[in-house]
Amino acid sequence: MRLFLLTALTMCAFAANSILNRMAVEGGDSDPAGFAVMRVLAGALMLAVLVLIRGGSLPLRSPRRFIGAGALSLYMIGFSIAYLTLDAGLGALILFGIVQITMFVATVVTGNSTTRQQLLGAAIALGGLAYVLWPSGTVQVDPVGAALMCAAGIGWAAYSLAGRSEPNALAGTAANFVIALPVTAGALLLLGGGWQMTGTGLLLSAISGAVTSGLGYALWYRVLPQLAPTVAAVVQLSVPVIAILGGVLLLSETAEARLLIGAALVLGGIALAVLQRQRG
Repeated sequence: MRLFLLTALTMCAFAANSILNRMAVEGGDSDPAGFAVMRVLAGALMLAVLVLIRGGSLPLRSPRRFIGAGALSLYMIGFSIAYLTLDAGLGALILFGIVQITMFVATVVTGNSTTRQQLLGAAIALGGLAYVLWPSGTVQVDPVGAALMCAAGIGWAAYSLAGRSEPNALAGTAANFVIALPVTAGALLLLGGGWQMTGTGLLLSAISGAVTSGLGYALWYRVLPQLAPTVAAVVQLSVPVIAILGGVLLLSETAEARLLIGAALVLGGIALAVLQRQRG
């Protein structure tokens, strides 16, 4: 039960990132690149301070940072630039679809078993997510944006897989953020154009970085060693659904039958995959 609650809390933190981003960017208080840079900066500061207060140190020179910080940078850069040309729903579908595929492939390559019930649960959850997020009308996909979102998905999958062997979740996450900051900032400011940020945008990005990203990612690294890669992949499909439901509650967005049906499919598929894991 404790693992379930911690995992659910982590997924809610990830979904909160989406809501905070939408509040800032769609509200005109920040551009995507500026929000992402401030998000990484706030996360790096929060986590570094917590590590130092606890008397620890940042493992900046650890070989783990090549994967951890590198994958985090790839995710942040690809995610932020891709959304300049992609529909929000389609972008989320590409991102989490690639995350799931990458983590399932990694499971097979490393010799870990994947059951038919886990595969069925993953397929149902992904189908439900597609049902919720697929844009209505004519779909036009920018190939560059799609490629960048695929790169972001691979980056996040690699970041998640790397977390399974991280010996210190808080210190490792802090070091990842610190190293990823100059890489992410340099790339986004170079490719993302000008900087536009109001006081509200700064506040929202700081909350996203310090709390729902920094602490949320540290919590994710803590629970990952207890989750099979396939389960870790499937549960993340709940994030867009939680974000949409959060938008209904917090942003006065409309809850349609399509959302409720898709959410039921996503949660049902997740339950199917996770319950199989618990029996095994």
